[in-house]
Amino acid sequence: MLIGELSNRSGLSRDTIRFYEKEGYIKVGRRERRVNNYKEYSEATLKRLLLFNKIKSYGFTLNESAEIISLLESNLGTCNQISKAADRKIEVIDKKIQELLTLKTLLRTTINNCKSGCCSPSYDENCPLFVLD
Repeated sequence: MLIGELSNRSGLSRDTIRFYEKEGYIKVGRRERRVNNYKEYSEATLKRLLLFNKIKSYGFTLNESAEIISLLESNLGTCNQISKAADRKIEVIDKKIQELLTLKTLLRTTINNCKSGCCSPSYDENCPLFVLD
């Protein structure tokens, strides 16, 4: 199939498919080209792209997805190995949640400080909380 059909069937843009190819996540050999030099993508390439999409939908990065796919393709993607990768991803997510909660608290404190006295509603100058001394 040509890149347009691959794009339609995978849900990825042509640019994304080209990026994946450039980065080595998918490969199209010289033999997989038509007479006019158009690339002919296989069903295996489509399946690989769909697998990338599925793994990424769980929050894994492109590189993490590639590592998982490598495990699966080499028949080393056991439940134990995949569970370890998922546990590591959960740790990253938990850390990010904590960072975001801390940021949310900081912003709420800033808002409350503004509302409770640093500036009156008619204050015409920049908020002093975000002004460098």
